[in-house]
Amino acid sequence: MFGFIRLHNFFLKFFRGLNILYIVSGYYIINWLSVRRFFKHFIPKRYKHKGIVLSPQERLKLMLEKLGPTFIKFGQILADRPDIISEKLRIELKKLQTKVKPFDHDLAVTMIETELSAPIAHVFKSFDFECIGSASMGQVYKAVLKNGDMVVIKVQRPHIKEKINLDLQILDYIARKISEEYPEFIVMNLEGIVKEFGETLRNELNYFTEASNARRFEEIFKDVPYCKIPKVYDQLSTSKLLIMEFIEGISPDNIDELYMNGLDPKIIANNGVNVFLKMIFEHGFFHADPHAGNMFILPGNVIGLIDFGMVGSMKPSQMEFLAKFVRSMDQKDAGMLTEAILLLNTNQKFREREDLEFSLGEMLKKYKSVPYDQMKMSQLLDECFKIIRKYGIQIPGSIFLLIKSIATIEKVGMNLDPDISVTKLIRPYAKALVMKQYSVPRIGKALLKSIKKYIDLGKHLPDDINEIIFSLKTGKFTHDINIDSQEMFSNSIKQTGKTIALAILIGFIIAGTAYIRAKGNSSFIVNAIFFVSIFYGFILIFRLFTRLKT
Repeated sequence: MFGFIRLHNFFLKFFRGLNILYIVSGYYIINWLSVRRFFKHFIPKRYKHKGIVLSPQERLKLMLEKLGPTFIKFGQILADRPDIISEKLRIELKKLQTKVKPFDHDLAVTMIETELSAPIAHVFKSFDFECIGSASMGQVYKAVLKNGDMVVIKVQRPHIKEKINLDLQILDYIARKISEEYPEFIVMNLEGIVKEFGETLRNELNYFTEASNARRFEEIFKDVPYCKIPKVYDQLSTSKLLIMEFIEGISPDNIDELYMNGLDPKIIANNGVNVFLKMIFEHGFFHADPHAGNMFILPGNVIGLIDFGMVGSMKPSQMEFLAKFVRSMDQKDAGMLTEAILLLNTNQKFREREDLEFSLGEMLKKYKSVPYDQMKMSQLLDECFKIIRKYGIQIPGSIFLLIKSIATIEKVGMNLDPDISVTKLIRPYAKALVMKQYSVPRIGKALLKSIKKYIDLGKHLPDDINEIIFSLKTGKFTHDINIDSQEMFSNSIKQTGKTIALAILIGFIIAGTAYIRAKGNSSFIVNAIFFVSIFYGFILIFRLFTRLKT
């Protein structure tokens, strides 16, 4: 039985792999044709616009769309990673489709009934059989429950989980092989990117996760009158079916309609920005896709939020980065900004702090005469991360979700109120975050934790010393050496072996020629070899000391 399942999985991977290979090969063939003058007329029309061949970035976007939902999502996530891809490619990937053709409605109804374990008529008073939204991973319907509550029903596409898991396994295999074959890709942490992407996608596939996120936001904003989070109907929801309260409102993009309904765009902008700053600075948990399509404006200038599949969660060190980042921008302090960025650095071997600080200082000089309240937070973050990319610093994915969220909400806010200052609204949140981090209870807790560690160390120290002494006495003392790169270690061993062999050879030559010279039988050639060997010996010693210093 297990053998059959393994064989079935093998054939699935094999044929999907062939399909991916076919699409990717087609992309490379078009690339090859596009740079050869006499072959350009063989390129199909779908790869041209007004007779001009599409750019490599546009062709890559088309390829990802052909490859399906997993690769579309991968492209969308990469579009928010300026540390990994170029700006031209980012702009193109941002155009990746989010709306796709809906799957068969009868099949959707069958799946809804399967997940509910009951016919539609038994659960809903009325049901609209035309979907109101469709995406690469699911589609949405509107209905009314028996108790009169209006709800939205989000149902997953058939077999989407299996397809995505299959694609993720293939992506993981490709990333591992590329990293093994091309060590230069280790800097990009390709396997880590694929792993992080896989976790994000699997979370989106599990509607229980989205429901949990919605409940968490509901708890955060329960006492905030200007924010509305839809209720989740847990008793009806499953991992493939999500039923939530229907929110009806006006899109923040439709300013004329807002005015017609007696709403104030300036108040809406202020409320919207404060909603997201509260998420980020007070809770370190935020909606990672806050575009206008995921927001509705309700009566009383209330912000209604939907779609909680993609969220960001920040660690304490990342919260500290945020506080320091805002303070350094306020004070235009390059040293503090460098400290903030290095809090996020996952590469512990970074040795270019001075250069990084200089680059950041040069960037800050551009804003020397600009008041803090007039700075654009998204622009500041974008400029900082261009510098970070230049130095090859690896930054956690949650920080790029944060940048995307701040940039998006700033754009939405400025569309509603061109005079709004996000940096000004951030200041009190950042101040409160700093006060929280350096509060007496927090410092006391950290101190208590450190004291406990030292007490535990003191307790176990005598036993540990006895164990070390016993190991030394019995000759059983061992030491493990961890090597990060096997290839680097092998090269180092080879280089060391060559150096030792060369040193021995030069030593013999020096000794031999010195002996001949001492006997008085030296010729011009013997003298030349002797002095050249001495000279080369000094070079070897110099190189040795140089390596020891580094």
